[in-house]
Amino acid sequence: MRLRAFGVLPSPLFPSFIGTFDRFLWQFFVVPFGIPGCNEAPRLIPDKPDWAVQPFPGAQALPLSAFNRKTSALDRRLAADLGFPPSRDGTRHETRARNILAAARQQGLVDFEDVRECVRERLNDTAFAKRLGQALAARFKEIVVDEAQDCNPADLEIVQWLRDSGLSVKVICDPNQSIYQFRGGVTYELTAFAERFSATDRLPMRGNFRSTPAICSAIVALRPPWLRDHPDEPLGRYKADPTPVHVLSYGGTGVPAEIGTKFTELVKSLGILPTNAPILASTLASAAKAIGRPTLGPTEHMTLVLAQAATNYHFSFGAGNRREALVNLHKAILLVQGHIDTAGAYYSYVAANGLEDGRWRPEIIEIAAALRFDARMDATRWLDRARILLARGLSGTSTIGQRLRSSADLGTALATPPAESHPARTIHSAKGLEFPAVCVVLTSQKTGDILSHLEGSGGGNSAEDARKIYVAASRAQRLLAIAIPKSRTPRMQALLASSGCPITTHVL
Repeated sequence: MRLRAFGVLPSPLFPSFIGTFDRFLWQFFVVPFGIPGCNEAPRLIPDKPDWAVQPFPGAQALPLSAFNRKTSALDRRLAADLGFPPSRDGTRHETRARNILAAARQQGLVDFEDVRECVRERLNDTAFAKRLGQALAARFKEIVVDEAQDCNPADLEIVQWLRDSGLSVKVICDPNQSIYQFRGGVTYELTAFAERFSATDRLPMRGNFRSTPAICSAIVALRPPWLRDHPDEPLGRYKADPTPVHVLSYGGTGVPAEIGTKFTELVKSLGILPTNAPILASTLASAAKAIGRPTLGPTEHMTLVLAQAATNYHFSFGAGNRREALVNLHKAILLVQGHIDTAGAYYSYVAANGLEDGRWRPEIIEIAAALRFDARMDATRWLDRARILLARGLSGTSTIGQRLRSSADLGTALATPPAESHPARTIHSAKGLEFPAVCVVLTSQKTGDILSHLEGSGGGNSAEDARKIYVAASRAQRLLAIAIPKSRTPRMQALLASSGCPITTHVL
């Protein structure tokens, strides 16, 4: 739309493929050719990493993600994080993982990690890689890889292979938004990759069509000192908006609900609806606390799993992620009814029962509506209703009362979404989006090291945490609020002021 407004494009362009890098690899490298050594048509199982590896009844189950895909070796660090003692022998778990992986490959059940390994095998076949490169070059005039900072090093090598195959490839990225290091994402590798392009093809961008001057200045301050050479220049509809950045200084070690109250006051003063103004944090729990929404930690108690899934679904209407919330509710219902034993079996169940087309959605939406908690209810009444609703589809010998047991924490898991509320979201879930107003919550545990990294005085291990704050702040169009512990407020004020950012501070 912007290129057409500038008169660069005479008519709209309709790409013959638009999607994620994962989907591109799946559609053009795997689906047409299958999996080497497998006669079955490949089926994509996104939750394969969550498959349970349990060598015998009573043994501690570990997710498949805790094992190396090639060797089946147990990642002891990950296992320790999951409560698997370092001294415990993992041989039987590794054998079970090896058998699961072999069976899955024979059945053509793959996730995106398998897709990348399959692509690597295909491209190692020189003759095949040449034919495929010629076919893609004939199919596509140009390939644009956007958000390249979300790729991993193997993805960058595939991008280079596309270039070597004769395709015109454009790569667009912001290294400051690289926040997927936990799954092998790139950071400094992007700089090395850029060197493969000629100097005339390396174009820095500084035009910001989204945000106000104050937010643009704040974004610059939220990069480490050595990455501030190209400050954002406001060019969009808010380029002359004088709204300052608001710093919400809170006391104590926990995230208080006063953050949400003050943020509501600020957004309403600008005529912005709270439902269009999310509160973002590294974890959903921190964001939820800022609006006074009760949260529970991870649990295997089926009643609490169902209650949290139902609550999250109804809160999701203001957050724009209803589809994901509905899938999670469907997953919880299948667990309760005994159709699947673990959350990791969800997509296998959907595929095996021919439900990929979403025919399950109307029934689950109907159940979700009936499971909505409101102020006229108590936890006991909600549980009675849930038992009646889910008893109809029960599988196995357990009764619905055995599947949905009472819990003292049920009242905490249930909440009524207010008619007008800020969506609470993780920073990762908001990546790539934009909102009229955003409140970014920094917690007492990490703020000090994040500020040290941004000040250039240390905190090297907090580089990715700092990039998360940058990503969250850069989602804002007109109003940016940063909630920060009172003890760290002066450092944040000095950091923002160093880039000329106008600030208004509120002590909560």
